[in-house]
Amino acid sequence: MSTNNKRYLLYIGQNYSYAMLRPLQAEILARGDEVCWFLEGEEVNPAFLKATEKRLLTVEEVKAWKPDAVFVPGNVVPSFIPGVKVGVFHGFNAGKLNRRGRVDHFEIRDCFDLYCTQGPEATIPFKQLAEKIGTFKVVETGWATLDPMFHSELEQPYAVEGDNRPVVLLCSTFSRNLSCAPVIYEKIKTLSQQGNWRWLVQFHPKMNQEIIDKYKALENENLRFVETDNVLPLLQAADVMLCDTSSILIMFLLQGKPVVTFNNQTKGSHLVNVNRLEDIEPALAEALSHPAELMNQINRYCNYVHPYRDGLSSKRVLAAVDELIGNGLADLKSKPMNFLRHLKMRKKLGYWKL
Repeated sequence: MSTNNKRYLLYIGQNYSYAMLRPLQAEILARGDEVCWFLEGEEVNPAFLKATEKRLLTVEEVKAWKPDAVFVPGNVVPSFIPGVKVGVFHGFNAGKLNRRGRVDHFEIRDCFDLYCTQGPEATIPFKQLAEKIGTFKVVETGWATLDPMFHSELEQPYAVEGDNRPVVLLCSTFSRNLSCAPVIYEKIKTLSQQGNWRWLVQFHPKMNQEIIDKYKALENENLRFVETDNVLPLLQAADVMLCDTSSILIMFLLQGKPVVTFNNQTKGSHLVNVNRLEDIEPALAEALSHPAELMNQINRYCNYVHPYRDGLSSKRVLAAVDELIGNGLADLKSKPMNFLRHLKMRKKLGYWKL
């Protein structure tokens, strides 16, 4: 293999990150470059790695391999990991506030050299932050995670032959204050027993186990509870989504499909939002009728959030990284030394060398 080949590290800490980074991996390999995975912490299961995928087990192995760039769908990455650090996001901006009262999606944690943003909605604020802070660059590339959704029809494990009923996908965030799952449980139980629609249910991996068990117990010929590391086939399988504030609803909208939300705080005109349990069923029926104004608002919103429908975001991400590596980081300011954050990362990885 040529010495000019680049090496890319896929740095993950959650199971859902496998599917998020595999489109990038495919493009890296198609270019003839090298790629390895590094699994951080105990919340990511190595069993999800495929036999053909290469894993580096220790920080020492990563340092010896010397990646040119590190792709991170999470919020942080240690400074002692070699290579330029690239933030590629684990979702869209759902407007969630952190403990400081700030929108968490735009929180700068002094870890990244480059943010590859999904569309103008994220690019504009990040570029403003880049000009103010000066420690990172921002390039709008689209979200590489979604490339397969725009290429072709994915393998569909959720289809039921001969069942032509509309499919409702229920998703919910794990945040206790924002999750609709506990509140609408009885309503979903009733609706799923009526049999007018087919239900698929999928929750955030950090969802309270008691809630998960309650919904699993609802399974019948009309409702299926799904646990998966790849939500894209699930999104394609449904005709409408019922959700709260989880950013997965944005991924669903990007297919040109409607979303009904329960107690969503953003209340955009691209959503059908309800606040009462009795309004859920008529709202779903309305959404399934695809009202012209609603569909126009969805299209406008999607162009603002993620205007790319070509399935080539992975190529754009790698091009942006190539440019960053080629130009170097000399024009960026040094990152602040956040000792507490880096101490926590060292403790998590059990790595104390310089």
